[in-house]
Amino acid sequence: MNRLTTPFGSHELTRFPEDPRDRLRAWDAADEYLLRHLDAGTGDRGPVDLSGAPQITVLGDRWGALVTALAAYRPVQITDSFLSRAATEANLERAGADKDAVRLLTTQDAPPERIDVLLVRVPKSLALLEDQLLRLAPHVHQGTVVVGAGMVKEIHTSTLNLFERILGPTRTSLAEKKARLIFCTPELAGRAPAAAAGPWPLTYTLDQDAGSGAGLTAVNHAGIFCADRLDVGTRFFLQNIPNNTAGARVVDLGCGNGIVGTAVAVADPDAEIVFTDESYQAVASARATYGANRPGGRQDRAEFIVGDGVAMLPRGSVDLVLCNPPFHSHQATTDATALRMFAQSRKVLRPGGELWVIANRHMGYHTHLRRLFGNSEVVASEPKFVVLRAIKRNERPRPM
Repeated sequence: MNRLTTPFGSHELTRFPEDPRDRLRAWDAADEYLLRHLDAGTGDRGPVDLSGAPQITVLGDRWGALVTALAAYRPVQITDSFLSRAATEANLERAGADKDAVRLLTTQDAPPERIDVLLVRVPKSLALLEDQLLRLAPHVHQGTVVVGAGMVKEIHTSTLNLFERILGPTRTSLAEKKARLIFCTPELAGRAPAAAAGPWPLTYTLDQDAGSGAGLTAVNHAGIFCADRLDVGTRFFLQNIPNNTAGARVVDLGCGNGIVGTAVAVADPDAEIVFTDESYQAVASARATYGANRPGGRQDRAEFIVGDGVAMLPRGSVDLVLCNPPFHSHQATTDATALRMFAQSRKVLRPGGELWVIANRHMGYHTHLRRLFGNSEVVASEPKFVVLRAIKRNERPRPM
């Protein structure tokens, strides 16, 4: 836990799930820069007038640092991340904020009717930024103050072009501590209705080289990795996933667009599939992908969960977990998420149940799986990727 001191107060903040061993902070220099600007201004841009109860919307707040600092102004937070939302709730409670001080929305929810101040933490995905700016554009007005923030490495010419194309004239601040601000002046007159101009969701059909997924339709909302094509790792996984599920309860963990779980469901109509991801966009994509490929859009053998991996599932309730774990948390490279997924999987698997993992070879996950499960087998490999299998053989957990 670390303390963030801002012109709006000082707060103890953590990421979610809270881990005392985690050295990553729940904010960065871009959050600090943005909050200083709101209070004192930057360069020739004066401070932002927050008197008179303006409607403040915060898009992409990583771990709730911005809305926790601004809780007295009753902002709205819009996030695609269940983990970010959970961190926000914990940080607000720790700060002693009113339970209803911040309205928490997801990227799938309808935005506020009117936005007077729009604060944007630039996401890693340019597509997600485009999608959300298009959704929010009809709710800003000529007087809306729009300020974006990000680390220098996160802000590119394409980022500024999106703000300019969708909202209006855009320029950036000088860099401070490797962070930069984006100033955008809404200029809405004569612009086409933005909400109707977005390309999302995108749909494509998997080719015959996609293994169990050949011929299936994938549906991708903005922000999903490789939204317009099948990525090579998932392709390799589909070529090697088990085909003898025989009515099993199967989890597509970190499901993305859900094509892996859908491939299992199409091959085995008796299988019960649980799609889970921490991204609201991902689970919406998985639901759409499953519906596009099941006869009549049947959903009676599928469950869709936005959450922290499989933490919400009962112990010993699953036969098979299929997992394509991420190794980034925003811009930070880390295996913490994958290791948590593996530990959670072991808890929810029945004795004899299996965890199958697709991963970049260099991540060395076989070592972690052996420590946790007592075994790890290479199912398939190629120069970049490896498919691993671990079997739950006993109930006694092994230390990580």
